Amino acid sequence: MKNIKKITALLLAASIIVTGFGTTENTSAATIKLKKKNVSLEVGQSVKLKVLGTKKKVAWSSANKSIATVNKKGKVTAKKKGKTVINAKVTNKTLKCTVKVTLKKSVDEPQATQMPTPTAVPLSQNWTSDSAAAAKLKSYVSKVTNEADKTNFIPKKDRIAVFDMDGTLTCETYFSYYDTMMFIEYCLKDHPEKASDELKKTASEIGPGYTATAELAKSFAKAYAGMTIQELYNYAVEFGKKNTTSFNNMRYIDGFYLPMVELVKYLYENDFTIYVVSGTERTTTRAIIANSPIKDYVTPNHVIGTEFEVKLKGHETEASNMDYKYADGDELVITGGFIQKNLNANKSIYIEREIGQRPVLAFGNSGSDTSMMNYAIDKRNPYPAEAYMIIADDNVREWGNQDWTKKSAEYTAMGYTPISMKNEFAKIYPDTITRAATQK
Repeated sequence: MKNIKKITALLLAASIIVTGFGTTENTSAATIKLKKKNVSLEVGQSVKLKVLGTKKKVAWSSANKSIATVNKKGKVTAKKKGKTVINAKVTNKTLKCTVKVTLKKSVDEPQATQMPTPTAVPLSQNWTSDSAAAAKLKSYVSKVTNEADKTNFIPKKDRIAVFDMDGTLTCETYFSYYDTMMFIEYCLKDHPEKASDELKKTASEIGPGYTATAELAKSFAKAYAGMTIQELYNYAVEFGKKNTTSFNNMRYIDGFYLPMVELVKYLYENDFTIYVVSGTERTTTRAIIANSPIKDYVTPNHVIGTEFEVKLKGHETEASNMDYKYADGDELVITGGFIQKNLNANKSIYIEREIGQRPVLAFGNSGSDTSMMNYAIDKRNPYPAEAYMIIADDNVREWGNQDWTKKSAEYTAMGYTPISMKNEFAKIYPDTITRAATQK
């Protein structure tokens, strides 16, 4: 009898061990995900987020702590009106939850005495009160965000706006054109020991009125050969802290047009996804955007730019990336090779390749942006779409010399809405920044 009891106990223990082992396997194989991917809170409210499918430690972080914070246990607290992303990093996976914060509604006062919360009028701070483009944009946004408007309503997932960067979001005249001046500084001042005589010659010959060709971009790629992606990013950030001589009190990173910053924020708050589609190399563009006034509205994966060839360090001369594999600690380096200049037709091609659908709003400033504009307003777009062109006609606050009458007629005929910097931008830069007496 004692032996029978002993055998029974051993079998029971074995059953428990096997069952426990099976349970552990099922848990580890479960999909790791956030219980909530979207949260709406009023200022002051909190919610606790939970990661499902794992018991491993989660590292929580907020993309914008001024809008919402998160503690180490996943408790999110709303701070001010706006929208941000809460990141939950577990193992090698980063999960994201979008948090929209609205103003707190008053429930303490009688209805009769409640006053509406004052809100800023959209596109009024840096746009002139009689701006035709601002009025048209506000009318458009009002229609496409109104669910009751069956003809014009666009679902949030399809509200995509694309912006050129240089000359559209930020100044691009010589002595302030970010990536060109960065190349000149790198070759002639910061690292002349790394630049070939040919590259130094190219850098020294660039002057006002130059054209940003694919050939010039190939020289940029050669100049940065051997740099890791992170090193190029860091150099672009440091370069942005230097002063341009074309303006008083302006660093290169300070060249963003205030009206366009206001516009990007306005679209973001109306649930548009913002992409920057630039002729500047992608890593450099990411560095610029991440340190700019629109950093909270454009994520790194929403940047499309010119492409330099990149390989793993130590494999730069191998013909195919299929011949080797990435390992822990490997570095991505620029080889000096060149893939594409993101202008003209490439803008439409890479929008399709990377976004996979037509934008409904497009903003540019030159002929090299027209492919992007035309792609958005193509009659096959299932949604109402509009395109806008900035005309650099202000030669007092900026260095613009475009003829408004000629350019506005040209762009209107192409189906775009022209925007006059001179007459529709109430402010271009902060008051501390003024145009220098000469471009030098």
